[in-house]
Amino acid sequence: MKRLLIPALLLAATLARAQPVLDAGTRERVVDNVIAAMNERYVFPDVAKKVEAALRDPVQRRALDTDDPKEFARRLTEALQGPTRDKHLRVMASEQPVPEPTDANRPAAEDIARFKAQEEARNFGVERVERLPGNIGYLELRGFANAEWAGEAVASAMNLLAHTEALIVDLRRNGGGDPATVALVTSYLLDERKHLNDLYFRPDNRTTQYWSLDWVPGKRFGGKKPVYVLTSGRTFSGAEEFSYNLKNLKRATLIGETTGGGAHPGELRKVGTHFRMFVATGRAINPISKTNWEGTGVEPDVKVKADDALRVAQLRVLPAIRDKAGERGLRDALTARIAELEKGS
Repeated sequence: MKRLLIPALLLAATLARAQPVLDAGTRERVVDNVIAAMNERYVFPDVAKKVEAALRDPVQRRALDTDDPKEFARRLTEALQGPTRDKHLRVMASEQPVPEPTDANRPAAEDIARFKAQEEARNFGVERVERLPGNIGYLELRGFANAEWAGEAVASAMNLLAHTEALIVDLRRNGGGDPATVALVTSYLLDERKHLNDLYFRPDNRTTQYWSLDWVPGKRFGGKKPVYVLTSGRTFSGAEEFSYNLKNLKRATLIGETTGGGAHPGELRKVGTHFRMFVATGRAINPISKTNWEGTGVEPDVKVKADDALRVAQLRVLPAIRDKAGERGLRDALTARIAELEKGS
């Protein structure tokens, strides 16, 4: 599996019921392994040293004392996120022993199989595809699953929406995922190849560029019709990249709330027999802004409560669709629909 912007749901799914007892020696070993992983892999070495200093402080170590593995993982996660303000950093407890990785940069085969099964069960993040009144396309994505797995589901959804007048992409419950899938979905919304994002990875001092694709399966939605992206405070990681890329390309209007603020991709690392952590090994660099959304989130163009974003998006596009409608009956129907939405229904 590639290094991913792993969705929060996928991380949470790795949390089985924790082992019943946690002793002091195990806690010490896990903390030492977390420190080592941070120093070896975390994207900012100077910040990793601050984390080490904090975790070696006797007061901080005592704050981690608990025999409940899940509580220990929660406290350790807080200790990591405090000095870094990095919401990707996370420690997880597992009832079953964590399998050994096949190599330093690839999860164990058992983990990959489990992740794939989880993504299949949630249709690779493609939650809902619908044609709303006025021939508005609606696509709800709950994640950007591994591109090798999600490609068929994404292509099917985008082909169903290709002939709509406008498109609403709902990311309000999307925790992120594979940047290659972000690029795939984005490619359907453009007419020509565009440089979308770069990811720099500290461990091998490598930068990977992500561009929209020259070819996509089926028909593109295209680069001229209106696109609206719905966001919330839960929109995170790869979902933020999708939003940020389109905003900087001036290809979409973002409606909703400022997003969660996680721009650091990374990897799962085993840090104990029953513990793994997600360590952020890289950072996003947008080719237009030359920066990213880490810690700040992506600010929408139209700020409204997340629950109201879908209604507001429809109100933004329906008047134009109504005004160019040829049939009087259709115009009247769309006028009625606009009135319903204005009343909040």
